[in-house]
Amino acid sequence: MSISLSSLPSVTFCETDSTTIESSIITTYEAISGKTLASGDPVRLFLLAIASIIVQQRTLINNAGKMNLLAYATGSYLDQIGALLNVERTAATYATTTLKFTISVAQTSVLTIASGTRVSVGTLIFATTEDAEIAIGDTTAMVIAQCTTAGTNGNGYLAGQITQIVDTFTYFKAVTNTITSSGGADEESDDDFRTRIQEAPESFSVAGPTGAYEYWAKTAASSISDVAVVSPSAGTVDIRVLMSGGILPTQTILDSVLEICSADDVRPLTDNVTVTAPDTVSYDINLTYYIDTDSSLLASSIQSAVATAITTYTTWQSEVLGRDINPSELIFLIMAAGAKRVVVTSPVYTAVAATSVAQLGTSTITYGGVE
Repeated sequence: MSISLSSLPSVTFCETDSTTIESSIITTYEAISGKTLASGDPVRLFLLAIASIIVQQRTLINNAGKMNLLAYATGSYLDQIGALLNVERTAATYATTTLKFTISVAQTSVLTIASGTRVSVGTLIFATTEDAEIAIGDTTAMVIAQCTTAGTNGNGYLAGQITQIVDTFTYFKAVTNTITSSGGADEESDDDFRTRIQEAPESFSVAGPTGAYEYWAKTAASSISDVAVVSPSAGTVDIRVLMSGGILPTQTILDSVLEICSADDVRPLTDNVTVTAPDTVSYDINLTYYIDTDSSLLASSIQSAVATAITTYTTWQSEVLGRDINPSELIFLIMAAGAKRVVVTSPVYTAVAATSVAQLGTSTITYGGVE
């Protein structure tokens, strides 16, 4: 089990407190010179100016020292620490979708739509990744297109939303996406990358420990937030993957994880690896909350805070595999938002298996007024 970096004692490489440094410089000078410096003494003012420079230098030295430690390193410094264990930051990925091109009239010869043909939605551009051919006598063709901007911005465009052609061609009539765009992810964050660096030694073993499979699975995409690894029977490894925000993985993500975890230099020879989406345990929210009479003037802001608290709860409940459905957490968040009393009909406490994730069904929130 990995050491919790947050539980380690804080580290300081040199004193950076300005008051302490100024006092040390002035008392040292007074001890050497045998003189006592008044508050307005030019020598004292000069020494304070020097102290200011020393404080800045010590702050830089302290920061430089911390950038050599996994718990503190950020940015390119963290990349350098990762290189020591042959761990690279997961790059941003591009969202993809399937486009359907339609021409105005069927042709007597095959019509080729060149790879790289661009379409747009708002300010984003999607470009086809291969040539698409419209057969003789046909008027449509399907082709994969990739967002030209890496990251999550290209995700979530529903079927029918991407319709603007950029690179028009002869006989062009219409274009539209047939599936929701997905698969885009931002570059791996420092916190996620730091966790993978700490987990990297798990991958050195060829005995197939849980930690090794978790490490390799997370290298498939920076948007993977949690991984569960179980062995239901000898020689069988069942890997479940959950995406950021509690979103279930696409088949593309599952295939990528399977490819990585089945590689000859990763998977023990006798392991049969399967990668699937987590099982889902549905729960509903049905509750009534009340506000204290003394807080009646703040009722509007409290109602807004309660709505935010419920959103926080649903995110918390679904962001980790195997997290039990816990109404106590829901009540705690709503009370912290300013409610006096909460009556929860559902959810009720429900244990969630390590390979499952809780998913919200319906939500019915009733404001019971002040009391």
